[in-house]
Amino acid sequence: MNVVRLVSEEAAVRRYLEELWLPYNREFEMLLDDFALAEDVDIVAEELAFRVDRLESAGRRTWVAVDGAPGDVDLATTDGELVGFVAATLDEAPSVFDRPDRLLVTDIYVRESYRGTDIARELVERARTWAREVGCDELTLDVDVGNDRAIAFYEKLGFETRQYSMTSNVDG
Repeated sequence: MNVVRLVSEEAAVRRYLEELWLPYNREFEMLLDDFALAEDVDIVAEELAFRVDRLESAGRRTWVAVDGAPGDVDLATTDGELVGFVAATLDEAPSVFDRPDRLLVTDIYVRESYRGTDIARELVERARTWAREVGCDELTLDVDVGNDRAIAFYEKLGFETRQYSMTSNVDG
């Protein structure tokens, strides 16, 4: 299993979107209204333009787990199967706050047939490595309150609940 960084090459990003990002969001779409995808747009084309630009940012990274591809992997052309990904964003603390810089894991996904393996652990470790490289003292993430399997997994990796995110309709 290789874990490689997703670069802002259009063909690689398109493959990532089609084989991992879209299935990830389709799964969540079935579970949560907040993840409903638009029906009147070309989702991959819209996300491709958005994602390629974001990958150029120094404070964002995405890594992809590839099964069946040895060595340095070109995500656009490899015969290996794309089986999971982790995306992270640097959250630097403004100088007026007494808290460490954090690395926020914004998305993590492993194909169902690969769940229960060490792939998710490898992906989180890749984010931890980058956090150390950029001087972050904390790794943080959000998880859906009903996702008991993910919560248990993150707790085994040392994550602790520090706050709750709450939502309300603006009309009360």
